[in-house]
Amino acid sequence: MRAVVTTNFQAKVPLVVTNSPATAPATLPSPTDGLRDIAPPLAIPSGYEWLWWTLGTLVLVAAMVFLAWWLKRRREQQLLVPPMPAHIRARQKLAEALALIAQPKPFCIAVSDAVRAYLEERFTFRAPERTTEEFLYELQATTLLSPDQKASLGEFLTNCDLVKFAKYEPGEPELRDLHSSAVRLVSETEPRPELVVSGDPGARGPRPAAVAHSP
Repeated sequence: MRAVVTTNFQAKVPLVVTNSPATAPATLPSPTDGLRDIAPPLAIPSGYEWLWWTLGTLVLVAAMVFLAWWLKRRREQQLLVPPMPAHIRARQKLAEALALIAQPKPFCIAVSDAVRAYLEERFTFRAPERTTEEFLYELQATTLLSPDQKASLGEFLTNCDLVKFAKYEPGEPELRDLHSSAVRLVSETEPRPELVVSGDPGARGPRPAAVAHSP
């Protein structure tokens, strides 16, 4: 390190100048050193926490009890509504099928499905799950239908299959005949109301024929 000595003639004080970097003055400690941040406020228990927990539990239990009561009442109301009889439902479906009479295949599908569903519900036949051949074979062993009804039903299902699978397109008169056959089968096999013989409300049997009185 090279030093240069100069003289201050006014103060007569020698000055020493060096080319070494100046030493930074010592940093004074900050007045905030050693201080911590303000702590967050502490939650002071009010003593009513148990009350809020109790109220919440009671509200939850009341909601569950109400839901159970509502579901039970809804099931009871559904049970009070009698189901629609099979023959009434079949007539409705057959009436709706008439809107498709200009389209032979959709019409025959709707009519045959209505009859098959009716027979399954009315007589527990597994009609919708079987082909026409399988169903007609099973039909021969039942005594729930008369021989004429079996023959009429077999002819009806065979004619419907001709339209559905053989691409046969009958005219409207033939389609209406199919529809009439279906309606007639439902009418012939629907449950008959029980009649009460006059004079004995507890006895049931056929209603006696009316007798004409001469004047």
